[in-house]
Amino acid sequence: MYSRLTIVSIASALAVSAVCAQDKPQLTVDELVAKNVAAKGGADALRALQSVRFTGKMLVNEGQFQLAYVETKKRPGEVRSEATLQGMTAIQAYDGEQGWKVYPFQGRKDPEKMSADDTKSLIEEAEIDGPLVDWKAKGSTLEYLGTEDVDGTSAHKLKVVRKNGDVTFVYLDPDAFLEIRQTTQRVEQGAQVEVETDIGDYEKIAGVFLPFSLESGRKGGPDKQKIVIDKAEPNIPVDDTIFKFPTAK
Repeated sequence: MYSRLTIVSIASALAVSAVCAQDKPQLTVDELVAKNVAAKGGADALRALQSVRFTGKMLVNEGQFQLAYVETKKRPGEVRSEATLQGMTAIQAYDGEQGWKVYPFQGRKDPEKMSADDTKSLIEEAEIDGPLVDWKAKGSTLEYLGTEDVDGTSAHKLKVVRKNGDVTFVYLDPDAFLEIRQTTQRVEQGAQVEVETDIGDYEKIAGVFLPFSLESGRKGGPDKQKIVIDKAEPNIPVDDTIFKFPTAK
């Protein structure tokens, strides 16, 4: 049994800790963004990363199907992803102006232009740095909402409102200050959707920490896809034509 002195000592220690926690100033938006940039490798390293190609696999239907996956990003805002299964390759691409796709798994082997709503996710995917870096230059607004539990981690939560009106909630690890989750609310095909992405397994590539694991799907939904990266190639030469809608020859 604890003595009265011990109990008083513990209570006093807890009281001091509580006061210290209350006195600790809350981080500002600018401080959190600065910590995020530093955690990723710093502004200079981020600016030096002009292109990157990821190679790995995509797991769908709770891992029942595994597709070979390749994604290429190039500044200032181009992206192309390819997912291949049984000789068929699905493509999504954005050249900075127009999004397009090829979906052979649905019997559509010809490239199709994507609507403005459907292209929104590609515009976000094209960001090498994520939504926080240079948020003012991108025309976004940013708000710090305090901390929120993310699978047992008290993560810093920031609300990003993009210039197109889409909202992304970014959750930063309280120690590493890297993204561990993003939840995006946008309109697709006339309906409001909310997509949640868990982010992790960071590795340092050309001085920049990049995530090698991303698991995403509709928030609260059972069907999620997971992308596992095996290799990342920084600053490779990339022909801009791979991002553009194919023209008939």
